[in-house]
Amino acid sequence: MDEVVFVGTSDAFGAGGRRQSAVLVRGPRGALLMDCGATTNTGLAELGIQRDEIETLLVSHFHGDHFGGIPLFLLAAMYEDNRKQPLTIAGPPGIEERVRALAQAMGHGLDTHELPFSLSFHEVTAETNEEIGPARVRAFETQHQIEAHPHGYRVDLGGAKLAYSGDTGWFEGLPGQIAGVDLFVCECTLFDHRLDFHLSLDEISEHRAQMDIGRLILTHLGSEMSRRRGEVEFETADDGFSLTL
Repeated sequence: MDEVVFVGTSDAFGAGGRRQSAVLVRGPRGALLMDCGATTNTGLAELGIQRDEIETLLVSHFHGDHFGGIPLFLLAAMYEDNRKQPLTIAGPPGIEERVRALAQAMGHGLDTHELPFSLSFHEVTAETNEEIGPARVRAFETQHQIEAHPHGYRVDLGGAKLAYSGDTGWFEGLPGQIAGVDLFVCECTLFDHRLDFHLSLDEISEHRAQMDIGRLILTHLGSEMSRRRGEVEFETADDGFSLTL
């Protein structure tokens, strides 16, 4: 049985007092964390999730609310957890350079610490389909700010199949990329369509019939979506929400 735990469900600005993007997926072969926003350590602690159980961090793109928590995750793994098991950080091309630069800028450069565990980086490119840690992952490009190298993912941990949008606006190829999954974790930053690089509720409503998927859950909610989430027609995630597939 697969389990999905929403560690953080807000936009970049912490809308509704919620945490930034992080979704834990547990399956028969292990656990991975999709995105690791700056507030992720707090979320894991509050939910009683041990960092040690996470084998892979899978980053959708290089914005702080999606990968800004990685340096402090590594620091905590070293000093708080005394981690011994290997950790893989996977993401778009340049993932190692970006993480190392971020850690250095935050004052916790990886070159100044001798990690007590093996740390590896793995670049994922669009349309690849490969084993990464405990999961088979297929990446696809999304409609977001291009300098952040945005990707969405299909993830199979040996049980149910899910798709994760990362950040994206609507694009015609999206239904094909997610077709057949049991769960689509989809960003919905906006209530009304105002930006081409973030999805809105009205766009999701317009295109829902094109999505050949099982369950749809909206996340990355902006301020208005956060206020209205109990009123909208689709299921929305809050911090700490979990489900089994």
